[in-house]
Amino acid sequence: WLMTSAALVILMSIPGLALFYGGLVRTKNMLSVLMQVFVTFSLISVLWVIYGYSVAFTEGGGFFGVLDKIFLKGITVDSVAATFSKGVVVSELAYVIFQGAFAAITCGLIVGAFAERAKFAAILVFMVIWFTLSYLPMAHMVWYWAGPDAYLDAATGEAATKTAGFLFQKGALDFAGGTVVHINAAVAGLVGAIVIGKRIGYGRESMAPHSLTFTMIGASLLWFGWFGFNAGSALEASGGAALAMVNTWVATACAAMSWMLAEWMIKGKPSMLGAASGAVAGLVAITPAAGFVGVVGAIVIGLLAGVICLWGVNGLKRLIGADDSLDVFGVHGVGGMLGAILTGVFADPSLGGTGVYDYVLNKVGDYDMTAQVISQLWGVGTVIVWSGVVSLVAFKLVDMVIGLRVPEEEEREGLDITSHGESAYHY
Repeated sequence: WLMTSAALVILMSIPGLALFYGGLVRTKNMLSVLMQVFVTFSLISVLWVIYGYSVAFTEGGGFFGVLDKIFLKGITVDSVAATFSKGVVVSELAYVIFQGAFAAITCGLIVGAFAERAKFAAILVFMVIWFTLSYLPMAHMVWYWAGPDAYLDAATGEAATKTAGFLFQKGALDFAGGTVVHINAAVAGLVGAIVIGKRIGYGRESMAPHSLTFTMIGASLLWFGWFGFNAGSALEASGGAALAMVNTWVATACAAMSWMLAEWMIKGKPSMLGAASGAVAGLVAITPAAGFVGVVGAIVIGLLAGVICLWGVNGLKRLIGADDSLDVFGVHGVGGMLGAILTGVFADPSLGGTGVYDYVLNKVGDYDMTAQVISQLWGVGTVIVWSGVVSLVAFKLVDMVIGLRVPEEEEREGLDITSHGESAYHY
Protein backbone atom coordinates (compact mmCIF):
# COMPACT_ATOMS: atom_id res chain seq x y z
CA TRP A 1 0.00 0.00 0.00
CA LEU A 2 2.82 2.42 0.80
CA MET A 3 4.49 1.90 -2.58
CA THR A 4 1.16 2.37 -4.35
CA SER A 5 0.56 5.50 -2.29
CA ALA A 6 3.98 6.86 -3.27
CA ALA A 7 3.10 6.37 -6.93
CA LEU A 8 -0.24 8.13 -6.35
CA VAL A 9 1.55 11.11 -4.76
CA ILE A 10 3.88 11.29 -7.78
CA LEU A 11 0.77 11.34 -9.99
CA MET A 12 -0.41 14.36 -7.99
CA SER A 13 2.66 16.36 -9.08
CA ILE A 14 3.06 15.08 -12.58
CA PRO A 15 0.68 15.29 -14.31
CA GLY A 16 -1.93 16.47 -11.73
CA LEU A 17 -0.50 19.71 -10.38
CA ALA A 18 1.19 20.54 -13.70
CA LEU A 19 -2.11 20.35 -15.61
CA PHE A 20 -4.08 22.10 -12.85
CA TYR A 21 -1.66 25.04 -12.90
CA GLY A 22 -1.06 24.91 -16.65
CA GLY A 23 -4.73 25.33 -17.44
CA LEU A 24 -4.93 28.40 -15.20
CA VAL A 25 -2.27 30.45 -17.00
CA ARG A 26 -2.44 32.12 -20.42
CA THR A 27 -1.70 30.12 -23.57
CA LYS A 28 1.75 31.70 -23.97
CA ASN A 29 2.87 30.39 -20.57
CA MET A 30 1.38 26.87 -20.55
CA LEU A 31 4.63 25.02 -21.24
CA SER A 32 6.62 27.13 -18.80
CA VAL A 33 4.37 26.02 -15.94
CA LEU A 34 4.47 22.37 -17.04
CA MET A 35 8.26 22.63 -17.22
CA GLN A 36 8.58 24.31 -13.81
CA VAL A 37 6.53 21.62 -12.08
CA PHE A 38 8.12 18.72 -13.99
CA VAL A 39 11.71 19.85 -13.46
CA THR A 40 11.14 20.91 -9.84
CA PHE A 41 9.80 17.40 -9.22
CA SER A 42 12.93 15.90 -10.80
CA LEU A 43 15.35 18.21 -8.99
CA ILE A 44 13.85 17.61 -5.54
CA SER A 45 13.70 13.85 -6.13
CA VAL A 46 17.46 13.83 -6.71
CA LEU A 47 18.20 16.06 -3.71
CA TRP A 48 15.95 13.90 -1.52
CA VAL A 49 18.01 10.81 -2.20
CA ILE A 50 21.34 12.64 -1.86
CA TYR A 51 20.74 14.36 1.49
CA GLY A 52 17.07 15.27 2.01
CA TYR A 53 15.90 12.02 3.54
CA SER A 54 18.84 11.96 5.92
CA VAL A 55 18.30 15.53 7.14
CA ALA A 56 14.55 15.04 7.62
CA PHE A 57 14.37 11.51 9.01
CA THR A 58 17.40 10.74 11.17
CA GLU A 59 17.81 11.46 14.85
CA GLY A 60 19.53 14.79 15.37
CA GLY A 61 18.25 17.89 17.13
CA GLY A 62 14.72 19.24 17.27
CA PHE A 63 15.07 20.94 13.88
CA PHE A 64 17.45 18.92 11.71
CA GLY A 65 18.56 15.31 11.45
CA VAL A 66 22.13 14.34 10.63
CA LEU A 67 23.92 13.28 7.44
CA ASP A 68 24.35 9.60 8.36
CA LYS A 69 22.14 8.45 5.49
CA ILE A 70 23.34 10.62 2.61
CA PHE A 71 22.91 8.84 -0.72
CA LEU A 72 20.72 6.47 1.36
CA LYS A 73 23.87 5.04 2.89
CA GLY A 74 23.20 1.95 4.97
CA ILE A 75 19.61 1.55 3.76
CA THR A 76 19.24 -1.91 2.23
CA VAL A 77 16.38 -4.12 1.05
CA ASP A 78 16.23 -5.41 4.62
CA SER A 79 16.02 -1.96 6.30
CA VAL A 80 12.74 -1.17 8.01
CA ALA A 81 10.96 1.98 9.19
CA ALA A 82 8.48 2.32 12.03
CA THR A 83 4.73 2.77 11.49
CA PHE A 84 2.16 3.92 14.04
CA SER A 85 1.61 0.41 15.43
CA LYS A 86 3.94 -1.43 17.78
CA GLY A 87 5.66 -4.36 16.15
CA VAL A 88 4.60 -3.32 12.63
CA VAL A 89 7.28 -2.07 10.22
CA VAL A 90 7.53 -1.19 6.54
CA SER A 91 10.43 -1.29 4.10
CA GLU A 92 12.54 1.81 4.68
CA LEU A 93 13.04 2.17 0.92
CA ALA A 94 9.26 2.40 0.47
CA TYR A 95 9.18 5.07 3.18
CA VAL A 96 12.00 6.95 1.43
CA ILE A 97 10.10 7.28 -1.85
CA PHE A 98 6.78 8.03 -0.16
CA GLN A 99 8.29 10.92 1.80
CA GLY A 100 10.34 12.02 -1.21
CA ALA A 101 7.17 12.38 -3.26
CA PHE A 102 5.80 14.71 -0.55
CA ALA A 103 8.91 16.88 -0.71
CA ALA A 104 8.69 17.11 -4.49
CA ILE A 105 5.05 18.18 -4.68
CA THR A 106 5.52 20.73 -1.88
CA CYS A 107 8.19 22.51 -3.88
CA GLY A 108 6.04 22.23 -7.01
CA LEU A 109 3.12 23.96 -5.29
CA ILE A 110 5.16 27.14 -4.82
CA VAL A 111 5.56 27.92 -8.54
CA GLY A 112 1.87 28.76 -8.96
CA ALA A 113 2.22 31.92 -6.87
CA PHE A 114 4.58 33.69 -9.29
CA ALA A 115 3.67 31.94 -12.53
CA GLU A 116 4.13 33.79 -15.85
CA ARG A 117 7.01 36.06 -14.80
CA ALA A 118 9.89 34.29 -13.01
CA LYS A 119 13.21 33.18 -14.54
CA PHE A 120 13.49 29.41 -14.82
CA ALA A 121 17.06 29.33 -13.44
CA ALA A 122 16.03 31.53 -10.51
CA ILE A 123 13.19 29.15 -9.63
CA LEU A 124 15.53 26.15 -9.59
CA VAL A 125 18.15 27.85 -7.40
CA PHE A 126 15.44 29.07 -5.03
CA MET A 127 14.05 25.52 -4.79
CA VAL A 128 17.42 24.11 -3.73
CA ILE A 129 17.75 26.68 -0.92
CA TRP A 130 14.13 26.49 0.24
CA PHE A 131 13.96 22.69 0.17
CA THR A 132 17.14 22.49 2.25
CA LEU A 133 16.33 25.17 4.82
CA SER A 134 12.52 25.16 5.02
CA TYR A 135 11.05 21.85 3.84
CA LEU A 136 13.54 19.52 5.49
CA PRO A 137 13.51 21.14 8.96
CA MET A 138 9.69 21.38 8.92
CA ALA A 139 9.38 17.69 7.99
CA HIS A 140 11.84 16.83 10.77
CA MET A 141 10.09 19.04 13.34
CA VAL A 142 6.63 17.61 12.70
CA TRP A 143 7.19 14.01 11.65
CA TYR A 144 10.45 12.69 13.05
CA TRP A 145 10.15 10.43 16.09
CA ALA A 146 11.70 7.20 17.33
CA GLY A 147 8.60 5.15 16.53
CA PRO A 148 6.10 3.36 18.79
CA ASP A 149 8.37 0.48 19.77
CA ALA A 150 10.58 2.89 21.77
CA TYR A 151 7.67 3.58 24.15
CA LEU A 152 7.93 0.69 26.61
CA ASP A 153 7.20 2.55 29.83
CA ALA A 154 7.04 6.13 31.10
CA ALA A 155 10.83 6.53 31.32
CA THR A 156 11.69 5.13 27.88
CA GLY A 157 8.73 7.03 26.42
CA GLU A 158 9.98 10.31 27.83
CA ALA A 159 13.49 9.62 26.55
CA ALA A 160 12.16 8.74 23.09
CA THR A 161 10.04 11.89 22.88
CA LYS A 162 13.12 14.01 23.66
CA THR A 163 14.76 12.72 20.43
CA ALA A 164 11.74 13.69 18.29
CA GLY A 165 11.28 16.83 16.19
CA PHE A 166 10.47 20.15 17.88
CA LEU A 167 6.76 20.25 16.93
CA PHE A 168 6.28 16.54 17.54
CA GLN A 169 7.42 17.22 21.11
CA LYS A 170 4.94 20.11 21.29
CA GLY A 171 2.18 17.60 20.48
CA ALA A 172 1.24 19.13 17.12
CA LEU A 173 -0.83 16.73 15.02
CA ASP A 174 -0.36 16.81 11.25
CA PHE A 175 -1.54 13.60 9.64
CA ALA A 176 -0.37 14.24 6.10
CA GLY A 177 1.12 17.70 5.80
CA GLY A 178 -1.11 20.69 6.56
CA THR A 179 1.88 22.51 8.06
CA VAL A 180 4.79 20.69 6.40
CA VAL A 181 3.38 20.82 2.88
CA HIS A 182 0.58 23.34 2.43
CA ILE A 183 1.24 26.28 4.77
CA ASN A 184 4.99 25.86 4.18
CA ALA A 185 4.63 26.12 0.39
CA ALA A 186 1.92 28.80 0.54
CA VAL A 187 4.00 31.18 2.65
CA ALA A 188 6.94 30.71 0.27
CA GLY A 189 4.68 31.41 -2.68
CA LEU A 190 3.21 34.54 -1.13
CA VAL A 191 6.66 35.91 -0.27
CA GLY A 192 7.74 35.16 -3.84
CA ALA A 193 4.71 36.91 -5.34
CA ILE A 194 5.43 40.02 -3.23
CA VAL A 195 9.21 40.09 -3.87
CA ILE A 196 8.92 39.40 -7.62
CA GLY A 197 6.08 41.88 -8.08
CA LYS A 198 2.87 41.84 -10.09
CA ARG A 199 2.53 40.61 -13.65
CA ILE A 200 2.62 43.32 -16.32
CA GLY A 201 -0.96 44.41 -16.95
CA TYR A 202 -2.25 42.83 -13.73
CA GLY A 203 -5.69 44.26 -12.96
CA ARG A 204 -5.94 45.89 -16.41
CA GLU A 205 -5.55 43.08 -18.96
CA SER A 206 -7.45 39.80 -19.03
CA MET A 207 -5.50 37.00 -17.39
CA ALA A 208 -8.24 34.42 -17.64
CA PRO A 209 -7.29 30.72 -17.51
CA HIS A 210 -6.59 29.48 -21.03
CA SER A 211 -7.94 25.95 -20.47
CA LEU A 212 -10.32 25.08 -17.68
CA THR A 213 -10.49 21.66 -19.31
CA PHE A 214 -6.88 21.00 -18.27
CA THR A 215 -7.54 22.55 -14.86
CA MET A 216 -10.47 20.18 -14.27
CA ILE A 217 -8.38 17.17 -15.34
CA GLY A 218 -5.54 18.34 -13.10
CA ALA A 219 -7.85 18.85 -10.12
CA SER A 220 -9.33 15.39 -10.65
CA LEU A 221 -5.86 13.80 -10.78
CA LEU A 222 -4.98 15.67 -7.60
CA TRP A 223 -8.09 14.31 -5.87
CA PHE A 224 -7.31 10.79 -7.09
CA GLY A 225 -3.66 10.97 -6.07
CA TRP A 226 -4.54 12.57 -2.73
CA PHE A 227 -5.93 9.25 -1.55
CA GLY A 228 -2.34 8.05 -1.59
CA PHE A 229 -1.19 11.26 0.07
CA ASN A 230 -3.63 11.06 3.00
CA ALA A 231 -4.51 7.38 3.34
CA GLY A 232 -0.87 6.44 2.65
CA SER A 233 0.19 8.58 5.59
CA ALA A 234 -1.26 5.92 7.90
CA LEU A 235 1.78 3.89 6.66
CA GLU A 236 -0.34 0.73 6.87
CA ALA A 237 -3.35 -0.59 4.93
CA SER A 238 -5.41 -0.37 8.11
CA GLY A 239 -8.72 0.92 9.42
CA GLY A 240 -6.91 4.20 10.08
CA ALA A 241 -5.96 4.40 6.40
CA ALA A 242 -9.55 3.70 5.43
CA LEU A 243 -10.78 6.47 7.74
CA ALA A 244 -8.32 8.89 6.13
CA MET A 245 -9.53 7.78 2.69
CA VAL A 246 -13.23 8.29 3.47
CA ASN A 247 -12.49 11.69 5.05
CA THR A 248 -10.45 12.75 2.00
CA TRP A 249 -13.33 11.76 -0.27
CA VAL A 250 -16.17 13.41 1.63
CA ALA A 251 -14.44 16.60 2.85
CA THR A 252 -13.35 17.34 -0.72
CA ALA A 253 -16.83 16.81 -2.10
CA CYS A 254 -18.27 19.08 0.61
CA ALA A 255 -15.76 21.83 -0.18
CA ALA A 256 -16.42 21.64 -3.93
CA MET A 257 -20.14 22.03 -3.19
CA SER A 258 -19.79 24.84 -0.64
CA TRP A 259 -17.41 26.92 -2.82
CA MET A 260 -19.66 26.44 -5.86
CA LEU A 261 -22.87 27.30 -3.99
CA ALA A 262 -21.34 30.37 -2.30
CA GLU A 263 -20.02 31.62 -5.63
CA TRP A 264 -23.38 30.89 -7.29
CA MET A 265 -25.10 33.03 -4.69
CA ILE A 266 -22.56 35.87 -4.97
CA LYS A 267 -21.93 35.93 -8.72
CA GLY A 268 -25.12 34.41 -10.07
CA LYS A 269 -23.43 31.52 -11.88
CA PRO A 270 -21.70 28.36 -10.66
CA SER A 271 -18.26 27.98 -12.33
CA MET A 272 -16.06 25.03 -13.17
CA LEU A 273 -13.10 26.99 -11.80
CA GLY A 274 -14.98 27.42 -8.51
CA ALA A 275 -15.86 23.73 -8.19
CA ALA A 276 -12.27 22.66 -8.96
CA SER A 277 -10.79 25.27 -6.61
CA GLY A 278 -13.21 24.19 -3.88
CA ALA A 279 -12.16 20.57 -4.29
CA VAL A 280 -8.49 21.49 -3.87
CA ALA A 281 -9.35 23.65 -0.84
CA GLY A 282 -11.13 20.68 0.72
CA LEU A 283 -8.20 18.39 0.01
CA VAL A 284 -5.82 20.86 1.64
CA ALA A 285 -7.97 21.40 4.72
CA ILE A 286 -8.58 17.71 5.42
CA THR A 287 -4.90 16.78 4.98
CA PRO A 288 -3.71 17.49 8.56
CA ALA A 289 -6.92 16.00 10.00
CA ALA A 290 -7.51 13.01 7.73
CA GLY A 291 -6.64 10.19 10.13
CA PHE A 292 -7.64 11.97 13.35
CA VAL A 293 -11.22 13.15 12.77
CA GLY A 294 -14.52 11.35 12.28
CA VAL A 295 -16.64 11.65 9.17
CA VAL A 296 -18.83 14.42 10.62
CA GLY A 297 -15.67 16.37 11.47
CA ALA A 298 -14.51 15.91 7.86
CA ILE A 299 -17.83 17.17 6.53
CA VAL A 300 -17.64 20.31 8.70
CA ILE A 301 -14.00 20.94 7.72
CA GLY A 302 -14.88 20.52 4.03
CA LEU A 303 -17.92 22.80 4.11
CA LEU A 304 -15.95 25.51 5.93
CA ALA A 305 -12.91 25.16 3.65
CA GLY A 306 -14.92 25.87 0.52
CA VAL A 307 -16.36 29.11 1.84
CA ILE A 308 -13.30 30.35 3.76
CA CYS A 309 -10.87 29.65 0.90
CA LEU A 310 -13.27 31.42 -1.50
CA TRP A 311 -12.79 34.44 0.78
CA GLY A 312 -9.05 33.70 0.80
CA VAL A 313 -8.73 34.07 -2.98
CA ASN A 314 -11.02 37.12 -3.15
CA GLY A 315 -11.25 39.19 0.04
CA LEU A 316 -7.93 38.28 1.64
CA LYS A 317 -6.10 38.55 -1.69
CA ARG A 318 -7.32 42.12 -2.09
CA LEU A 319 -6.27 42.95 1.48
CA ILE A 320 -2.74 41.64 0.90
CA GLY A 321 -2.52 43.19 -2.56
CA ALA A 322 -0.07 40.64 -3.96
CA ASP A 323 -0.37 39.04 -7.40
CA ASP A 324 -0.48 35.42 -6.25
CA SER A 325 -1.11 34.22 -9.81
CA LEU A 326 -2.80 30.89 -9.10
CA ASP A 327 -3.99 31.60 -5.54
CA VAL A 328 -1.51 29.36 -3.77
CA PHE A 329 -1.85 31.25 -0.51
CA GLY A 330 -5.63 31.66 -0.67
CA VAL A 331 -6.13 27.92 -1.10
CA HIS A 332 -3.12 26.16 0.43
CA GLY A 333 -2.27 28.72 3.10
CA VAL A 334 -5.77 29.52 4.30
CA GLY A 335 -7.00 25.93 3.86
CA GLY A 336 -3.92 24.52 5.59
CA MET A 337 -4.32 26.82 8.60
CA LEU A 338 -8.04 26.09 8.86
CA GLY A 339 -7.47 22.33 8.71
CA ALA A 340 -4.53 22.36 11.12
CA ILE A 341 -6.44 24.29 13.79
CA LEU A 342 -9.68 22.33 13.36
CA THR A 343 -7.73 19.07 13.70
CA GLY A 344 -7.32 20.03 17.35
CA VAL A 345 -11.09 20.41 17.68
CA PHE A 346 -12.43 17.42 15.75
CA ALA A 347 -9.79 14.89 16.85
CA ASP A 348 -11.66 14.91 20.17
CA PRO A 349 -13.22 11.43 20.69
CA SER A 350 -16.38 13.10 22.02
CA LEU A 351 -16.78 14.66 18.54
CA GLY A 352 -16.11 11.41 16.70
CA GLY A 353 -12.33 11.79 16.43
CA THR A 354 -9.69 9.16 17.18
CA GLY A 355 -8.04 11.09 20.01
CA VAL A 356 -4.30 10.79 20.58
CA TYR A 357 -2.84 7.36 21.19
CA ASP A 358 -0.73 6.89 24.32
CA TYR A 359 1.97 4.36 23.42
CA VAL A 360 3.06 3.89 27.02
CA LEU A 361 -0.44 2.91 28.20
CA ASN A 362 -1.28 1.31 24.81
CA LYS A 363 -4.63 3.04 24.61
CA VAL A 364 -6.13 6.35 23.54
CA GLY A 365 -5.23 8.96 26.15
CA ASP A 366 -7.47 11.55 27.82
CA TYR A 367 -8.22 14.37 25.39
CA ASP A 368 -7.72 18.05 26.22
CA MET A 369 -9.10 20.09 23.33
CA THR A 370 -7.70 23.42 24.52
CA ALA A 371 -4.19 22.01 24.93
CA GLN A 372 -4.41 20.32 21.53
CA VAL A 373 -5.55 23.48 19.76
CA ILE A 374 -2.61 25.32 21.38
CA SER A 375 -0.29 22.59 20.05
CA GLN A 376 -1.83 23.07 16.59
CA LEU A 377 -1.26 26.83 16.81
CA TRP A 378 2.39 26.15 17.64
CA GLY A 379 2.62 24.22 14.39
CA VAL A 380 0.88 26.90 12.32
CA GLY A 381 2.86 29.77 13.86
CA THR A 382 6.20 28.00 13.53
CA VAL A 383 5.77 27.18 9.85
CA ILE A 384 4.59 30.70 8.95
CA VAL A 385 7.61 32.32 10.58
CA TRP A 386 10.13 29.67 9.48
CA SER A 387 9.05 29.50 5.85
CA GLY A 388 8.56 33.26 5.69
CA VAL A 389 12.09 34.05 6.85
CA VAL A 390 13.78 31.33 4.75
CA SER A 391 11.79 32.32 1.66
CA LEU A 392 12.53 36.04 1.98
CA VAL A 393 16.26 35.46 2.40
CA ALA A 394 16.35 32.90 -0.43
CA PHE A 395 14.45 35.11 -2.89
CA LYS A 396 16.63 38.14 -2.08
CA LEU A 397 19.80 36.08 -2.52
CA VAL A 398 18.67 34.66 -5.85
CA ASP A 399 17.60 38.10 -7.03
CA MET A 400 21.05 39.53 -6.24
CA VAL A 401 22.89 36.73 -8.01
CA ILE A 402 20.80 35.89 -11.10
CA GLY A 403 17.67 38.05 -10.93
CA LEU A 404 14.20 36.67 -10.25
CA ARG A 405 12.22 38.16 -13.08
CA VAL A 406 12.36 37.90 -16.85
CA PRO A 407 12.70 41.17 -18.83
CA GLU A 408 9.45 42.97 -19.70
CA GLU A 409 9.49 42.13 -23.41
CA GLU A 410 9.98 38.41 -22.62
CA GLU A 411 7.08 38.48 -20.18
CA ARG A 412 4.85 40.10 -22.82
CA GLU A 413 5.82 37.54 -25.45
CA GLY A 414 5.34 34.65 -23.04
CA LEU A 415 7.78 32.34 -21.25
CA ASP A 416 7.11 29.33 -23.48
CA ILE A 417 9.00 30.83 -26.42
CA THR A 418 11.41 33.14 -24.58
CA SER A 419 12.50 30.75 -21.79
CA HIS A 420 12.10 27.34 -23.44
CA GLY A 421 11.96 27.92 -27.20
CA GLU A 422 8.73 25.96 -27.55
CA SER A 423 5.01 26.52 -27.83
CA ALA A 424 2.26 24.49 -26.20
CA TYR A 425 0.01 24.93 -29.23
CA HIS A 426 0.51 25.29 -32.97
CA TYR A 427 -2.60 26.53 -34.72
